[in-house]
Amino acid sequence: MELKAAIFDMDGTLVDSLKVWNVLWAKVGAEYLNDPHFLPRAEDDKKVRTLTLKDAMALIHANYGLGESADDLFMRATQVMIDFYNEEVELKDGVLDFLEYCRSQGVKMCIASATAPDLIELALVHCGIETYFSKIFSCGTIGKGKSEPDVFLLAADFLGEDITNTWVFEDSLVAIETAVKIGMPTVGIYDRFNFGQEKIREIATKYIDRGETLMKLVK
Repeated sequence: MELKAAIFDMDGTLVDSLKVWNVLWAKVGAEYLNDPHFLPRAEDDKKVRTLTLKDAMALIHANYGLGESADDLFMRATQVMIDFYNEEVELKDGVLDFLEYCRSQGVKMCIASATAPDLIELALVHCGIETYFSKIFSCGTIGKGKSEPDVFLLAADFLGEDITNTWVFEDSLVAIETAVKIGMPTVGIYDRFNFGQEKIREIATKYIDRGETLMKLVK
């Protein structure tokens, strides 16, 4: 694989953080419904993982009545996320070694995530990897999720390499599908909390399976 520039998702790709949604459902379920076992329907759980947190909580408020308002639920969810990224989030296996390899090879790297920029920064600092990335691109800032190509195109333009040598690292099927449509090579990454792994395996240029790490790409 010829790798000159890399656009990394954060949750489920660099850090083992998608379990934060289960933490969130338990906390807001207990507080608003007296039900610590609350889970949204599968289709809603799938949808919120590629939305901005504000849009995700608006959907959950509308469909389940959690919170006094969508804004109230968003504020509570934001605090849950802050606590998690500041105290609990961990790197996925092999990530630090792979980032160090990319740096040694002069690969340009940035982040493109649906997570809010301040939460991304908390996670990167907590995990000690903030210095590897030259810029953070957030769907929340751009105003479009990863079902649209905007965040990837902006990140690729910033990195300045040909799009065919700018790889997208993702665990989300929606994001992989978008990157493939605009002609970007992709690395699909297994995460136990995410959906559509078989489809990701099928359409991604490279695939990191269960039990494998990004260092597979170096070998």
